[in-house]
Amino acid sequence: MEMKETILGTRAYREKMIADPYRPGYHFAIPDDLGIPGDPNGAFYADGRYHLMYLYRNSGSGGFHWGHMSSADLLHWRHHKDALTTQDGDGGCFSGGAFVDEDGTAYLTFWKFAAVDPAKDRSGIAMAYAKPPYDDWYRMEPIAINGTEWGILELEIDGKTDYIGNADPSNIWKKDGWYYMQTGNLCVLNKYGRAEDSDERLRGDWTDLFRSKDLKTWEYLHRFYKNPHAGEDWPDATEDDMCPSFLPLPDREQDGVFTDKWLQLFIAHNKGAQYYVGSLSGDGETFLPEQHGRMSWRDNTCFAPEALIDDRNRQIAWFWLTDNLDNDFDRFGWSGVYSLPRTLWLENGVLHTAPVRELERLQYNPQHWCGNTDVLPVKNGESFRLTAVFEAGSAESCGFAVRCSADGTQETRIYADPASGKLVMDTTDSGTEGRRIREEAPFALASGEPLVLDIFADKSVVEVFANQRQAICRRVYPTAEDATGVKVIGGRHLIKADAWEMMPSNPY
Repeated sequence: MEMKETILGTRAYREKMIADPYRPGYHFAIPDDLGIPGDPNGAFYADGRYHLMYLYRNSGSGGFHWGHMSSADLLHWRHHKDALTTQDGDGGCFSGGAFVDEDGTAYLTFWKFAAVDPAKDRSGIAMAYAKPPYDDWYRMEPIAINGTEWGILELEIDGKTDYIGNADPSNIWKKDGWYYMQTGNLCVLNKYGRAEDSDERLRGDWTDLFRSKDLKTWEYLHRFYKNPHAGEDWPDATEDDMCPSFLPLPDREQDGVFTDKWLQLFIAHNKGAQYYVGSLSGDGETFLPEQHGRMSWRDNTCFAPEALIDDRNRQIAWFWLTDNLDNDFDRFGWSGVYSLPRTLWLENGVLHTAPVRELERLQYNPQHWCGNTDVLPVKNGESFRLTAVFEAGSAESCGFAVRCSADGTQETRIYADPASGKLVMDTTDSGTEGRRIREEAPFALASGEPLVLDIFADKSVVEVFANQRQAICRRVYPTAEDATGVKVIGGRHLIKADAWEMMPSNPY
């Protein structure tokens, strides 16, 4: 009887997910349970497979686990048993990264919760490892960096007490026989850096750097970087640096070579995902930021990043989208969505981004339009990809309204505004729930350059890429059943448009 009930319950859950009007079909969705926080973690590529971990609260243990999925194509994911769970009465783990050493051993770095008695087992930075095929993960003992208190390590340096970040470790990287790892600063900032008269050293975003020869004993070095331009449209004193990812930048979308620049992806909890492009110092132990940019401009919907390097020298990243509906887990039985996997590379000194090319495998039922038109009769207005080219030199806004209801009361507007030099996604009329705002990202076209848009709609997710230089990703919650229309903004400037239905790739 128990087996029968399990089968029937699993089938009922699966059918509930399939019928959910907001659960995306091809954007990665946490398969079950409460994905809040739902950071992507521990991504790595090895032996022809992409591995991706996801943070979630496990209803059984009540603690935070890392779920584990793997894929050969970045589209279809196979479940593994959880890589990290609660242990010995602790609360599980928060975010971290992954690293694969030369012998094929994979390592996870994570922020460990304190056990029941914090005096005996403080929180800190912990590690786990696995051998191929990476099914079974083993925590390494003792803890790598044992904290003084939650998220903070106090050290005596030159006769003075210094407060070191002891949260959200980055991925590990290796140079000249040393292993390096960053730690995030939110807890230090919250305790010592929020007041206006706080020590300037303890305000704003930074990370701390540790190194090791054997991945077991870690020594503190110094601050890995300090924001050199606070107040100049770079992060301000309220912004932290957590969920850091630090990887080299290739010079093209795929099959390129690595430049001498590195990409620091991170979040500020109050303002979402952002990045630095910069160089390493001569000794390789200090990061020198040269450019700053954001992935979220009005709120923190585009949030925690996680990235990897694959066998085609692609840097591929995911971002957690935090715009969840109130009580969505109780209402729908799941929570947690990621952006599409996107490639990141440096071209002519500018960070470029594009959806991974594997997504083309999900496209079917192609449609094509040429020239002036105001409406595109896209076959499936809930789940599609739309690419379009608008003529160069237009002073008029050009783009699309998607998820449009027939009566015009609901729509999501996506367009480039030449007058303001912005890429815009306006969700103020997208539905009755969610964060209904107008988000604007810096975006300017060169003289004579046409506008090229690549738009993905996937039920409650809308994502746009513009000329491979800018992107916006948001959640939308239309309530009208006929909110499936597509209209053209600035249609007289449209050169051509192509659309495809997108085959769902999530298991349910």
